[in-house]
Formats: sequence, structure tokens, C-alpha cells
Amino acid sequence: MLLLSREDIKNVFSMKDAIEADKKAFALVTEGKCDTPLRTRIAAPAHNGCFLFMPSYAEEMGAAALKAVNIFPDNAGSGLPTCPAQVLLIDGKTGIITSVLDGTYITQLRTGASTGLAFDLLARKECKIGALIGTGGQAACQLEAMLAVRKLKEVRVCGRNFDRTVKFVKQMNEEYQAYGAKILAVKTSDEAIDDADLLVTVTSSTDPVFDGTKVKKGCTISCVGAYQHHMQELDPAVLPRAAKIYFDSKDAVLSEAGDILIPLEKGIITQDDFTGDIGAVAEGRLAGREDDDEIIVYETVGVGAQDLVTAKMVYEKAVLAGVGTQWG
Repeated sequence: MLLLSREDIKNVFSMKDAIEADKKAFALVTEGKCDTPLRTRIAAPAHNGCFLFMPSYAEEMGAAALKAVNIFPDNAGSGLPTCPAQVLLIDGKTGIITSVLDGTYITQLRTGASTGLAFDLLARKECKIGALIGTGGQAACQLEAMLAVRKLKEVRVCGRNFDRTVKFVKQMNEEYQAYGAKILAVKTSDEAIDDADLLVTVTSSTDPVFDGTKVKKGCTISCVGAYQHHMQELDPAVLPRAAKIYFDSKDAVLSEAGDILIPLEKGIITQDDFTGDIGAVAEGRLAGREDDDEIIVYETVGVGAQDLVTAKMVYEKAVLAGVGTQWG
């Protein structure tokens, strides 16, 4: 069994690799070639958290995976990961576990890559300004994803705690200086989204985190954080303005994402307003952006296929590079 740490994964796998992995994963889901049951959720209300278990199996990849990912937002205050996790990669022919991977980083990487793929397929080709709302454990990979697919001049970052936002921005400017974008800390979401071409929300908020009436024409929005029915980052005011609404998985989104479920219940939108899944766009079976003025919304909650494909591709690269620790 090969144990792969965060650093091991970083040594062999880039954000662009992760975007390609997600492209493959969503195609498998769209084609019905990956068995990805909806994740099992067990609440831990006393600690404002929950445990999530995500299985997947793809016969054509000869592999299965199980991710245990636990969402504990209060960990941020203690400097601990808000989404601690591990991924088990399993040989699809023998059932033997071949690798255990740092699931926290796999989750951050493949979730960021989902946004990156959506922006690559749906955003205007000429994008200059990005906006990131949220500075938690998922935020760094979300930031890198937008930088990886569009040549941005500036990204504005807004978080709940401005001092923490400033610290995050300083670190991101150091880590991602090769992309050539200026990363700035701002105090309000209005400042962040002003004239933004790309907007990512990655928070645990139960209330909208930006003003949907102030989103400019042509903006592409990726909403990442609303993984429960009561959670809501997306301002419903932007939905009637949106030309298209895409999902990573319609079934997964409709099982848990408050960003979409709450507006549906209030009659702000109907299912007739849904455009389709990103996998169909990636395969060329569904149109993406058709006009530079379209506001496009992408809602992602994550599916097990992403963990499976990402873990398998990381494992294969690690074996070739001789990276990781053998155990057992």
C-alpha cells in the first residue's frame, strides 16, 4: 500500500493535471460509467460539523475509491483543516487497497479543479478581474484554478476576518507569483465583485455573501460552499439575470445545495431554468457560453468520481516517480 502525503501529491500533480482529471470524472458521470452513490452524511451538531462518506467505482478505470471527509468549519479558528479527509484507492479487480492519499489535499485540489474546468469551458476568453469570497481551507486551490485557466491581472479576496484575509493574500502572492496576477485583500464583497469577470464563493455561510444585482454582465460564477440544504452563498437575485445554470451533478445538487434548493422552494427559479451538467459541456454535447454578455452560474457540491479519477491519476504518477511511502 502506497501512502501519499500532501507534499508527495504536490510533487507529481499540478492544478492543470487536476482539471484534466475532473474533466474525465464528469464525463464518466455524464455517460453513466461511474457508480457514484450520493454521499452518506452523519451530523455532529455539538461540534458544528458533519462526517461525509463518498464511495465510487468505475469499471473502465479498474478502480474504486472511498473518501471520508469531515466538515468542521470551527477548526479554522484553531489552525486545523476545516475539511480533514483521507482517500482510499482500491484495485477494481482484487478489492485490495492500493493507496491511502491525503484526502484533505485531494479534496481541495479536485474541488478547485471543478471551478477551473467550469471557468475554462464557460468563462469569456478575455477575463481580467477575479473575485474570491472565502479564505478557508478550500480557498487556495480555488484561487489557483482561476489563475490557471485565465490570464488575470487582478484577483480581489474577501473574507469574514480582514486580518486573516490579509495574511491569506500575502501567502497567495508568494505561492502564485508565477501566474503574474496581483492578489488584493478587500473588506467588502461589493469591492470584490466590482467589474469582476470571474467570481468564486467558497464559504460555509447560511446567507448570501454578495449582492447579485451588482454582478456585471458576462460574469461567470462558481459556487462551492453550500453543501447542505440550509447553506446559501449565492444571492438568488442573480439567478433571474443568469442566462445559464450548470451543475457538476444535477442529482447531487438537488440532494443538498441550498444555493439552488432555497430559490426553487421560493419560486425564484424552476427546473426549467437549469441548463445541464458540466460533463456534457466538456464532451461537446451541450453548449457552453454563447454570448460575452451572458451571466453564467455553476453550482458544485462534488461527486465521488472526482476523488476516484484524481486519486488514480495521482497514484499512477507517484509510482512512476518513485514518490510516497510503502506500508504493509
